[in-house]
Amino acid sequence: MSRRFDVIIIGAGGAGLFCAMTAGRHGRTVVVLEHNDRIGKKILISGGGRCNFTNLDAGPDNYISNNRHFCRSALSRYPAGEFIELVRKHGIEFYEKTLGQLFCKLSSRQIVGLLEDECRDAGVEIISDCKVDSLEEGKGFQLQTSRGDFECESLVIATGALSFPQLGATDFGYRIAEQFKVPIIEPRPGLVPIIPRLEDDATWPFIKLTGISIDCIASAGGKTFHENLLFTHRGLSGPAILQVSNYCADGEFFTLNLLPNLNPEQLLEDSRHFRETSDRWLEQWFPKRFAYAFAKQFSPCTPMAQMKQTDRERLVQHLCEWKLLAGKTEGYAKAEVTVGGVDTDALSSKTMECRAVPGLYFIGEVVDVTGWLGGYNFQWAWASGHAAGQSV
Repeated sequence: MSRRFDVIIIGAGGAGLFCAMTAGRHGRTVVVLEHNDRIGKKILISGGGRCNFTNLDAGPDNYISNNRHFCRSALSRYPAGEFIELVRKHGIEFYEKTLGQLFCKLSSRQIVGLLEDECRDAGVEIISDCKVDSLEEGKGFQLQTSRGDFECESLVIATGALSFPQLGATDFGYRIAEQFKVPIIEPRPGLVPIIPRLEDDATWPFIKLTGISIDCIASAGGKTFHENLLFTHRGLSGPAILQVSNYCADGEFFTLNLLPNLNPEQLLEDSRHFRETSDRWLEQWFPKRFAYAFAKQFSPCTPMAQMKQTDRERLVQHLCEWKLLAGKTEGYAKAEVTVGGVDTDALSSKTMECRAVPGLYFIGEVVDVTGWLGGYNFQWAWASGHAAGQSV
């Protein structure tokens, strides 16, 4: 016999659990089905194990989507302050790191515990290690799973997307969308290290700089981020690069300003009077290893005062406006999120319900709404889960 609930939520991540507790508080009978052996796996590893659970500045401008206005309704009805109060209610100590990012002082397990406690208090049942074998629509929805058959009036897809396959991420949510003919914006890795595409497929010339981090302004798609970048053995990473990766697909350009606090014209003028080689000049601002490698790549090995003006201009341009072509990324294994997903044009921005399939909802990362690095994606999980939870 099938077990019947008002609401079935597939996926026990942040969005799914928050939707479940919200629906349960509204008197709905709710079950959450999770294919992993435990809930909240992505929450547990987030923020280096301390969970960057929201951002004080979270708003529509911090998200990328084919419809940039779609997230506005959910975020306004469940802002960051609401989740912060919930964290305080549970006695979880937290701190602001930088740029409005809030982290647990102790452990991300506290956020999972918060969600689990709230779900229990709302009468929500959670079933782990439960794989959905088939899903059909009739009078409501019928599911056959490895843990038995279920029926419901409202079905919420909160399965996440393709990032972190090592944690069990799959394309299940997209397959459900396709089954019900819900359009999908082509997904790609987001918040991910970039491997620049070089002329003649040359190898990355900065392998020896692996591990060096420097301040920069990274720009792509009309957005700029003043954060650190990190050199890797294959390309570039660090917060600045992860941020622009959301706005820079394979084959598109991004730009780096490695001396964001200095004026290019003044740098060029100063370089004309420097009597030593460019690596010594660069040591004023950068580690020696970086100064040597960068100078070797972008300037001749002669005293700067003796260089051609065009050589000095080339070096300064690479310092202040280093234009790079994005090649492939490090892929979903290193991506913190997935850009793209279920087309927001197919959903109600107030309820997250599918317009063409009454009773079917999509929330969280599976939807074409992707936040910046720094707690924004968790805030979208809470806000979209809250919107659907009030409606189911």
